[in-house]
Amino acid sequence: MNRKTFLQTTATMAIGAIVGDSVLNTVSATENHNPANASFPLMDLHVHRSDKQSIEQIVEKSKRMGITFGVMENVAPWGITNDEQMQAYIDAIKPYPVYVGLQPMSPGWSKNFSKDIIAQADYIAMDPQMIPNANGYGEDVQVWEYATYIDDAEAFMERNMEHYMQILAGDDPIDIFACPLLLPYCIEREYPKLWTKKRLQTIIDAAKARNIAIEISDMMRVPDEEFILMAKRAGLKFTFGSDTRDEKTGRLVYCKQVARRCGLTEKDFFVPKRKL
Repeated sequence: MNRKTFLQTTATMAIGAIVGDSVLNTVSATENHNPANASFPLMDLHVHRSDKQSIEQIVEKSKRMGITFGVMENVAPWGITNDEQMQAYIDAIKPYPVYVGLQPMSPGWSKNFSKDIIAQADYIAMDPQMIPNANGYGEDVQVWEYATYIDDAEAFMERNMEHYMQILAGDDPIDIFACPLLLPYCIEREYPKLWTKKRLQTIIDAAKARNIAIEISDMMRVPDEEFILMAKRAGLKFTFGSDTRDEKTGRLVYCKQVARRCGLTEKDFFVPKRKL
């Protein structure tokens, strides 16, 4: 199963089992319309083009749904790998009324690209879901994969936190920390034990030090209410992300539900500087 075929089935089942009678079990599909009294901006900054969704279709959906989109491209072996490709991507997207984002996949990525070209993007979002040498077998773990194997949960968390800090406290430019706190399916039920207050605070402190916003992911339904409230108290900003590349783009059901539950308002959100 690849990254984009692992959809809400496993994420919802796993996290729902952990959180129990919480916001995750109260989300209704009827809440995908922004209420008239919502005080937060309706933006989805985690959208991808694909063979199922062109930039023109994204723009049409933006107008129809009243949602501002940010389109991202992966900086990875399967995506952008050099300056020429990055410039071509930015030039292709910037004429449209959407934000232009980059989604690198590995720490250290920026040393392979021109700073001037990177700076043309409206924002950079990076998630911690590809972790090198993450279990006792020396395997590179892809957190979203259903078959990911973790032999020692605590040892994994130590390595996981190292990876988080490489992203949050590293030298690469970053504006948004995407899809935080997602755990491999095989240890999801240990979420409350593994995500200790100390670990959560370490992540928040590192994000605060570099003014990095936190993505609320609709697809993976992370982070949870506890972390969002901790981050809000620390003064961190947030973004919404559907992490989609098809007809589900703009689906922000969980994002809006948990934002209301946590009392998020317009001042709590990161907005790219460029005027569309």
